[in-house]
Amino acid sequence: MKQGIIRAWLATALAAAGPAAQALAGQDMAVDVVHFWVSKSESAALDVYRKAWAAAGNRWVDMPAENKVAVQRAVSDRIANGYAPAVMQWNANEGSRELPEMGIVQDIDDVAQADHWQDVIPATVLDRISYKGKVYFAPTNIHAENWLWTSTAALAEAGVKTPQTWDELFDAAEKIKATGRLAIALGGTRWEVSLIFNDIIYHKFGPEGYARLMSGDAELVQDPRMIEALDLLLRLSNYVEPIEQRKDKTWADATAAVGQGKAGMQFMGDWAKGELSARGYNVDKDFDCSLVPGTSIAYFMVIDAFAFPLTNRDGTAEAQQAFARMVLDRDNQVAFSRVKGSLPVRTDVDPSGLDRCGKLGLEMIKARKGEVSAQSQAMPTQMSEGWIAVVGDFFNNRNMSPREVQERLHDLLMQR
Repeated sequence: MKQGIIRAWLATALAAAGPAAQALAGQDMAVDVVHFWVSKSESAALDVYRKAWAAAGNRWVDMPAENKVAVQRAVSDRIANGYAPAVMQWNANEGSRELPEMGIVQDIDDVAQADHWQDVIPATVLDRISYKGKVYFAPTNIHAENWLWTSTAALAEAGVKTPQTWDELFDAAEKIKATGRLAIALGGTRWEVSLIFNDIIYHKFGPEGYARLMSGDAELVQDPRMIEALDLLLRLSNYVEPIEQRKDKTWADATAAVGQGKAGMQFMGDWAKGELSARGYNVDKDFDCSLVPGTSIAYFMVIDAFAFPLTNRDGTAEAQQAFARMVLDRDNQVAFSRVKGSLPVRTDVDPSGLDRCGKLGLEMIKARKGEVSAQSQAMPTQMSEGWIAVVGDFFNNRNMSPREVQERLHDLLMQR
């Protein structure tokens, strides 16, 4: 997040902030919700909360934005004009702590304490939504980024099975390509490339090395394994469409290509499953899921959440706390994740409603098996954005050597 935006948020929000209302429930409460859940499956998942809010007699003013950056821009503009939204979609990550640190969001600790969130939310999630002992974010769900989605039809025609190793993955890519289908589906955004690179980093550096790099260890970037990782990433670029052909495509377009059997594989978080399901495709029939080779002992967690800017409107703090309670409702959690393709943040849910992919993820979280933060969650916001830009440009444009990229990443982490 740009420091200028943060300063604008701080100056206007602190000036506008009024005392927090203590009531936790009520009717005829209105919230304006800024979010970037706009794909078919994302919008359908958000409908779970929209309908639950309306069913309680409340009003929801929808304010969709194209992406996370657009949400940041819209919220900062609203705050700068003295009219902060009541609710904004956010990720509960390292960078999110900037918001409570600077006093521009309302804590919801009364709700968290009253409803005993500490007893039903994994410790990792509770830590990410808290700042100095108070809860500030209402987590909606848990995603994992390190999934490989495969087309049943494409793999069958190529005569290959779901890859379990990188050698098998490249073998499958060659054979799928030989059938005339696209081997690996990919949209045009740089963050999609960074997801693949994070998988490769874990494969090459192992759990400890991955954790060190994601926490900004500049020295480790100079390890020879970084060149190996970049070479592997570059090799994968031979199996995707050129950037000119996919620059206007989204991750959801790439996911649809896998469902349709036009592409064989996609590296993507489990929100891809939600999109596949929303388009009428079924796991084990039309598509398969597995953790990316080399990461099967890990679960790259992404925590989606809502945050609550401070406002000076009467009744807004009350509505924000009621909204947070609605988000953590057990039934809402299950219904939302079933559509979104994610996992509920609550561990006391009935797993029978989850498919095979969801049950695997829930088992890993409950057992704390290989639970790690995704790159976008572990790095401070500015560093994460820089990392994604360098890696994405390297893959898409091929105008840098692996050695040049290694130096750029090293310089980036040295700025911390």
